[in-house]
Amino acid sequence: MLSKPYAVTAVSIFLAGAATAQDMSIIVQSTTSTANSGLYDYLLPIFQETSGIQVNVVAVGTGQAIKNAQNCDGDVLLVHAKASEEKFVSEGYGTVRTDLMYNDFVIVGPISDPAVVSGMTDVQGALGKIAEAGALFASRGDDSGTHKKELSLWSSAGVDPTASSGQWYRETGSGMGATLNAGIGMGAYVMTDRATWISFGNKQDYQISVQGDDDMFNQYGVIPVNPEKCPSVHADAAQIFSDWLVSSAGQDAIASYKVADQQLFFPNAPTK
Repeated sequence: MLSKPYAVTAVSIFLAGAATAQDMSIIVQSTTSTANSGLYDYLLPIFQETSGIQVNVVAVGTGQAIKNAQNCDGDVLLVHAKASEEKFVSEGYGTVRTDLMYNDFVIVGPISDPAVVSGMTDVQGALGKIAEAGALFASRGDDSGTHKKELSLWSSAGVDPTASSGQWYRETGSGMGATLNAGIGMGAYVMTDRATWISFGNKQDYQISVQGDDDMFNQYGVIPVNPEKCPSVHADAAQIFSDWLVSSAGQDAIASYKVADQQLFFPNAPTK
């Protein structure tokens, strides 16, 4: 939790900023996983009612979100690929990156479990079994944060799945919800963030097959776009939104978002 002195300062800054940024709007370049989970539908009305700032979310894969922000097509970046986020800041496109929240990745699959991985907590071992069995696996294949993480896990497992592209390894080039739909339609295993899976309405005979490995940790960060690189950005309003997300009010709002009585994201912004 925030210390009391910081909380007072943060609130003062927020209210002062809100007064000057009234009726402004900002664009947040973010991920399909956060959008598919319903998080923004819950969070943004809370922020907008307090600040008067309209927030518009462009939900794409992390790689595309970063490219869009580099092209000055956004005011805030909220994604989940820490190395790429740090590079975005080091190259001057973002002002500062702050940890915001986390959840984890899971691998879902049909109850028939053709690769016999159900109940495994060793993700590399499970991926090795999927590859050895030639069991269908649907990948986003879109340079998203989820895709980047998936490829790193395959690499750790000693498998290059792209060598079997179009065979047992199917790349959809789509967002998380669309990839889940495609994967379920073809009976394939899919790696997804847990929040999207909890919110997903077309589970059919699918279940979580692999979970609980520390390597499946999924960290999100928030970065205001740097006005020195992008003079057209709404820097004040972007900073107000970023500050709110990492404040006690924003962190409490993130923690309170639940689907089917399950918490989807766990706030972990550093306390000040």
